[in-house]
Order: sequence, then structure tokens, then C-alpha cells
Amino acid sequence: MALPMAKQLRYEYFYKVLNLPKDASLQDIRKSYKELVKKWHPDKHPPSSKLEAEARFKAITQAYEALHEQECQSMFGVHNEKPEMRRQYRNEDLPPYVTPRREFKNIYYANMARSPGYSSSFSNSLRRKPPPIERKLECTLEELCHGCRKDIKFTRDVVTKAGLIVKKQESQTIKVKPGWKKGTKITFEGMGDERPGCLPADVIYMIAEKEHQCFKRVGNDLVLKVEVPLVNALTGWTFSFRLIGGEKMSCTFNDEIIYPGYEKVITGQGMPLANDKGMRGDLRIKFCIIFPGNLTDEQRSDIVQVLKDTT
Repeated sequence: MALPMAKQLRYEYFYKVLNLPKDASLQDIRKSYKELVKKWHPDKHPPSSKLEAEARFKAITQAYEALHEQECQSMFGVHNEKPEMRRQYRNEDLPPYVTPRREFKNIYYANMARSPGYSSSFSNSLRRKPPPIERKLECTLEELCHGCRKDIKFTRDVVTKAGLIVKKQESQTIKVKPGWKKGTKITFEGMGDERPGCLPADVIYMIAEKEHQCFKRVGNDLVLKVEVPLVNALTGWTFSFRLIGGEKMSCTFNDEIIYPGYEKVITGQGMPLANDKGMRGDLRIKFCIIFPGNLTDEQRSDIVQVLKDTT
């Protein structure tokens, strides 16, 4: 009895995967399978072609299992029987060259594991990996400006050889580079919790920026807000402050009038650029003018006279 069209096409595809004609024998299927899995085993391929090798290896294994099962069923006349009418065959009923697919897979991987060139990387790729664990790493603006080392400790679950889950204390060191920004991620692969039958999760530390009492970071620039009395904004002013590195700096305004929205830019006194050594952003000083609550008549007259003299 002919196979349904969809199933027939699927089997035609499996024969193509194994580079076999449709009338290939069980011995031919086994021979082609053994040659192809050796050729396309992922551990024998460089990283550039590893993904293709894994895909082909999976397709070859799937094709072999399907064709192997079909040939065995055809050989013993159970292909079109109803489930309740099928005879239960024992391993000793099968010819010596026929190996049930589950047993064959067990034998194959056991032999591979015993072979000197076997690597667990492909078998690990078949195990599920939980999503990464994210944690915050708080840094001050000074630490992000100059760089620092952060020693961190955390506890994770590990699986012992006996299959028990126990707590283990871990310690890692993160070298914070000058110029790193909020949101920068540092990944420790396989340092998360372990579970039986799963790959250990990754741990990701994300840079969080602590609020600074004077400066605010905007990109690679630093913003400093300064209050200035109205009289100083109009007549001249000198004030001092400390840069993010601790150095003292003075700004003098003699010929400049500080008006609402006025901003003074000091080039190269902002945050360092993480990917451009020696380059820095700017320091932007924004002024907030403090107006007096009231004026005397004499002060009003003086202001009016000054404005008349300047126009």
C-alpha cells in the first residue's frame, strides 16, 4: 500500500539528505549515515561553519532515524498494520545488522564520548540554557570618570556530582574603565545558578550611575548648575568650584553679562570617552539668576539711570 503524498515527499527529502537513492538498503543507509555524521560533526568544524555543521548534523540524524525505522517496519511487515495488531519484536528477533534507533543513538554517543577527539561542546549545545541573571553595579561619577576595580561577591546554586543542589559563594573582580556609561553590561558566562540537565545561566552586571551632588552627566558632557545674584550677573562676577577630578577652577565674568539661559562651555573637562583614549567631553556651566525680592526707590532710580547710560 502506497504511502500518503506528504509522508512520501518527506521520505524523499530524507533520502536526499543522506545522498541515497530511494531503493537504498538498510546497509546503505547505515553506511551513508556513519560517513556523514563523521564529516559534519560540529566539533570538527571551525566557529565560522559550526552553525551550518550543527544544522546538517541534526538533519542527517533525523533522516537516518526516519529511514531506519521505515526499513525495519517494512522488513517485518508492520508498516500498515493497526496498532493493536502489531507484533512486539525483541532485539534478538532482529537480524545482526539491525539496531533499534534508541539503542543506536546510545551506542553512538557512548562511543563518541570514549573517543580521544570527543568534545562536550556539541552535547552541551543540546541542553537548555536558562535566561541570564541581571544585577546592578552602582558606581559614582568619579569612579566612572577615572575607572576603578569592583570586587563583587554573590551566592549561586551548584549541582554536585551526587546530583544535589548546594549554595556556593563566588567572588569576581570587575575592572571599570574610564568613560563607561549607565547601562554598560559585563557578562560572566556560566556563573549563574545550575540545575540538573541544564547549562548554567550567565550573570550580567549592569552599570548604574549614582546621583552626584554637583554634576549631572549628559552623554559625555558634564553639566554644572550655578546660582548667581542679579547684581553680579549684570556687573561682573568671579566664582570658584572643583572639577570632577577634584582640581579647583575659577571663572571670571567682567565683560560678559550673565542672562537667563546663558551657558559657558569649558572644552575637555567632561567625561572621558571610553573608546577614544585621551578624548573627553565638555563641562557646561548653566546659570540660574537670583532676582531680589524687592527694591528700594533709590535702587530703582540707580537701575534706571544705569540702563539709560548704556543705551
